[in-house]
Amino acid sequence: MRTNDNDPIGVAVIGAGMAGKAHMAAWRNAPSLFGSTLPPVRLVSVGDVFEPLAAETAARFGYARHDTDWRAIAAADDVDVVSVVVANRLHREIVEGLLAAGKHVLCEKPLADSLEDARAMVVAADAAAGRGQVARLGFTYRRAPGLAAIRQLVEDGTLGRVLHVSGRYWTDYGSSPDVPFSWRFAGAPGTGALADVGSHLTYVAEFLAGDVRSVRGGLFSTTITERPVAAGHVLRGQQAQVTGETAPVENDDYATFGARFGDGSAVGSLEVSRVACGHPNGLVVEVFCEHGAARWDQERPSEIGLALQSDGSRLGGYRQVVLGPDHPYVAGGMAMDAPGVGWGQNQMFEVQARAFLDEVVGADDALPPNATFAEGVHNMEVLDAVARSAAAGGATQTIDTSTSTSTSTSTGQEQHA
Repeated sequence: MRTNDNDPIGVAVIGAGMAGKAHMAAWRNAPSLFGSTLPPVRLVSVGDVFEPLAAETAARFGYARHDTDWRAIAAADDVDVVSVVVANRLHREIVEGLLAAGKHVLCEKPLADSLEDARAMVVAADAAAGRGQVARLGFTYRRAPGLAAIRQLVEDGTLGRVLHVSGRYWTDYGSSPDVPFSWRFAGAPGTGALADVGSHLTYVAEFLAGDVRSVRGGLFSTTITERPVAAGHVLRGQQAQVTGETAPVENDDYATFGARFGDGSAVGSLEVSRVACGHPNGLVVEVFCEHGAARWDQERPSEIGLALQSDGSRLGGYRQVVLGPDHPYVAGGMAMDAPGVGWGQNQMFEVQARAFLDEVVGADDALPPNATFAEGVHNMEVLDAVARSAAAGGATQTIDTSTSTSTSTSTGQEQHA
């Protein structure tokens, strides 16, 4: 454990799957961003119950060791910061255990698999904050330069007040009926595509249009109702041996809903899928505002589309804006920070990790902090309202925004000096 500000920061990652690897690489690269003045970062341990994967990824990403029980990481004196990147149902036990052990914790979204657990985690995080610990949630897309640039254009008046939002997050990881059953396909309606990628889409829409105050028109569909049972450990996107048996899919392959944002004047429609063949990671958000419109597409993350009313009818329409050093997170944050070079979701994880380390050490030039656990609860409250709407035939459901802070910690002014 660190005893002074110049001691190295020991980092561990619990969960060695796809997102876990993104965290592993991010901790390794984060100190190189923005001319870092951080203390050295030590890559200590990768934890996963499947030991072959833990060992392989620890060696691949340069971590000193691997563990098969998160409790070993909680007890380790040489670990200060931990990413929790495991199944949602495991978040509460692991996060509360790590906080009790004095660790700083960055948890993947959604915060938990139930609102009861999520709210309990807020209590634990608040208590840990009183001891000087940092507990944050990974709303990674807030670090996309294009989305942050659009938010700036909304806030500085170039686009002005948001009138309505259109958003979709189409993925195809479940589009084949041959994909084996895993924890992602278990749970109540709303814990499938909605919780997985819909949690991202919801906070992205709020980042641009303000907090969701109500939802309506909730609709779920499970298009592949049975999946083969794997004979061993299942990794997303990789083939696995199957037993010949099948298991029922319990949650949603597809979800859609309408939302009302901010003061209620902005509305929008959001749609998510894990069975959208041909769209491996298709997050697209478009905002229509009083002075124009803007669009961002995860498949083309190094640009935005921009249309302004001031261009007039002869020159109106969308223009391509190639992102570069004049936009958030690019100057000094990318190894090649010139316009048109290109970057993507992996770099968002790196900026997220750097922001977390900034907060741990109290850096003077800190990036805007990551989302709080309270923001994670709000995100889950929105998703819960969608599930309630779907169960009620699409009826309107309201969300209590009186204590919401879902868009307050990461502003559009995220151009790091």
